[in-house]
Amino acid sequence: MFNKPGLFPKSTESTLPRTIRPGGGGTSGSGMTVSTTPSPAALSPQRDIPAPQPSKPEAIEPSPTHGSRLIVGPDVKLRGAEILDCDTLVVEGRVEATMDSRVIRIAENGAYSGTVSIDVAEIHGNFDGELTAREQLIVHATGRVSGKIRYGKIHIEEGGEISGDIKSLASAGKEKPVERKADEPRSLTALAG
Repeated sequence: MFNKPGLFPKSTESTLPRTIRPGGGGTSGSGMTVSTTPSPAALSPQRDIPAPQPSKPEAIEPSPTHGSRLIVGPDVKLRGAEILDCDTLVVEGRVEATMDSRVIRIAENGAYSGTVSIDVAEIHGNFDGELTAREQLIVHATGRVSGKIRYGKIHIEEGGEISGDIKSLASAGKEKPVERKADEPRSLTALAG
């Protein structure tokens, strides 16, 4: 009754390639070693491999086992704070604070107002204030950023908005104010303008 051919699949042992090597260690006493190794095709069924997708910029992910994370939930308002020793801040509600950290993520319904110095900023919601993204600033299609913005690299998706005093950190570091002595002569164009 249970010995029908279609009821139980055949053992994979009969379909596995065998490798025979001369030398000791075999159990047959012939001085040969026989090992059975499954081929990759025998171990897994044929699968369709999806075509590669166009690359999107990805924020640097902190290791889940290292670092601290603060999540400000959708109905939470955090005002007048200085956020310290937080590796990742996730804003789903409203935050008015000062922060110097590694990563900030503002969710689509989240809003941040204040001063941030950060490695990576990923904005889906609203940011207003002074933002320095030392490595990367990503503004998604629903993101709105305004204020004094400094960034290492920037990516703005179609639909994302950024406004205010915006400069890359590379160009911001090159600017030096021109100093003049009080008795230094000026050109007529400088006096007229």
